[in-house]
Parts: sequence; structure tokens; C-alpha cells
Amino acid sequence: MRDTGILGVKSWRMQKGISLEAIAASTKLSVRQLQAIEDGDFKRLPGGIYNTSYIKQYARAIEFDEADLLAFYHDSVNPGGGPQPNGNRPSPQISGPLFQN
Repeated sequence: MRDTGILGVKSWRMQKGISLEAIAASTKLSVRQLQAIEDGDFKRLPGGIYNTSYIKQYARAIEFDEADLLAFYHDSVNPGGGPQPNGNRPSPQISGPLFQN
């Protein structure tokens, strides 16, 4: 996977002639963080909402579908298929009106 990166993003980036250093300069992400994204080694990122933000920035910088990259990320951090870290949880059941006149 190191040769092509997850979902082939490293190959995609290289075909476009974009260096990690150029992405780092435009996004303010470190080359180490960008390499972690390419390798799918999300434990090397700070976690939480930062990860999704970093992944989106990387995808936009290489003109890659950010939804595909985020889906891969969510699948890898939540392999059981339960509630996603992005807040997609079932709606609570409301038994009565919230406001009364």
C-alpha cells in the first residue's frame, strides 16, 4: 500500500505532479501528517475533528474525491459499522410536543 497509498492517492498525487512539500505549504499540514494520510496510518494524526479536516484538505489539494477518502477513514476507525464519528446517529424518539402554547 505504501507504493500507491490508500485508494491510490499517492499515485494520483504523483501523476498530477504535486509534491507533499507543495501540499504542506498550501495547507499548513506537515509532510509527516500528509504521509500518514497517504499511508492510511491515521494513528499518526492528532485525532477527532482534526483528522477529517486534514483529510479534506489533502483531498482538495490533489483534486481527489474527499467523500471517498473520508469514507475510507471512517471505515478504518470504525470497522464495526456502528455510529460514525461524524455524528450520524439515529434520531432520538420524541414522545410529545416540545413546546406548548
